[in-house]
Amino acid sequence: MATKLVPKDKESSAIALVFLGLTVALVTGVPLGIWIGQNFGWHATFFGVVVLALIGLGASALLVPSNLKSDAPPSLRQQAQVLTSPRLLLVYLITAVGYGGNFIAFTYLAPMLTDVTGLSEGSVSLVILLYGVSVAIGNILGGKLADRIGPVPALTIVFAGLALSLVLLGFGLTSPWAAIAVTLFWGGFAFGNVPPLQSYVVQIAREVSPEATDVASGMNIGAFNLGIAFGAWVGGHVVEQMGLQAAPFVGAAIVVIGIVLVRWSGSLERKANGTEVVHERA
Repeated sequence: MATKLVPKDKESSAIALVFLGLTVALVTGVPLGIWIGQNFGWHATFFGVVVLALIGLGASALLVPSNLKSDAPPSLRQQAQVLTSPRLLLVYLITAVGYGGNFIAFTYLAPMLTDVTGLSEGSVSLVILLYGVSVAIGNILGGKLADRIGPVPALTIVFAGLALSLVLLGFGLTSPWAAIAVTLFWGGFAFGNVPPLQSYVVQIAREVSPEATDVASGMNIGAFNLGIAFGAWVGGHVVEQMGLQAAPFVGAAIVVIGIVLVRWSGSLERKANGTEVVHERA
């Protein structure tokens, strides 16, 4: 819906606004739910979810335009093109790897800050809240960057910043002030890859299966969730075998693999576009 509400040169920013809600919810929902449960009982947390869901339902009914152009449902063959396109599968892999690398560290951020850095639980909640603010800013900037220079260059920059942040976090965990500063810096890159990845999928889907762009976009959401699960699973093994301080370094290494995959995808895109130009000239 977001991409249909704006011009093509604003798609990444529109997607960033949509994911702004998701990313902020990820980093604020847990501490908020814990606070509600501690002060009003665990039942209140679930009632809070119901209230927020009703607000979301009402907002959707009132604010989503009813005259949006609706595409015809894609055929099974058109949907299969989404699942068999090498270029789309590569972007899904980039999503899972890049997101997964981040969650190797993020899943264990709280225990890293308490057990390694030595912060109190109250201080950790505040740091995570500030991390959420940084995430929100990075999400919006990631969308604007992708609109300005394109998804592949934007992803290269964001992933490079993410890998650097994780390395700095690994070195700075023993110092409270360094750990807090790096965590806020890290938040700016952690979810900045979401808008470029989602707009990149839509861009490629329009070329390989234009009738199934919604399906392609939905598949990338699955890749995000796969990356979260993958990151938490790998992070658990890393923490168990190597300790909490190793998680950021391993996460950075995985994100670097994501950079390699992004550059590879970009080269495939250039080859595909070059082939199209040759055919047009012929």
